[in-house]
Amino acid sequence: MRQRRIPGKDDQGAELIELALVLPILLFIIAGIVDFGFLFQRYEVVTNAAREGARIAVLPGGYDTNANVTARVQQYLTASGLTNTATVTRTPTSQTLPSGLVVQTVEVQVDYPSAFSFIGPIAGMVGGSGWNTITLRARSTMRSESAAAGP
Repeated sequence: MRQRRIPGKDDQGAELIELALVLPILLFIIAGIVDFGFLFQRYEVVTNAAREGARIAVLPGGYDTNANVTARVQQYLTASGLTNTATVTRTPTSQTLPSGLVVQTVEVQVDYPSAFSFIGPIAGMVGGSGWNTITLRARSTMRSESAAAGP
């Protein structure tokens, strides 16, 4: 005598096993998306901080010192919620315009160490390394407000 198979009786628990296999991967992808969003937000803040530093660096009248530029960059970062200390590099340069005028410019580079919130700790649990921090770098160049030299 043959036994009749009841549909779905042998599949009990299959969904639970599939969920157990797929859920960690799905959560890892969601954590990566969230981490990338935070990283992009921090990068935008660092870019704006470099721009603020360049604005201070081109002002005449003693405002353009390295200490003032670094203080303004750090103040902007702190006001935006970024608490790590940034490395600020101020480089005075000159550029020749197509008209032949030579203008003084200042480039400000900001390097900010940013930590991953989710991906780094998850990668560390499975033996991964290198996902703890990344250095965000932004540069801004502005023309000095002093008079340009003729050809």
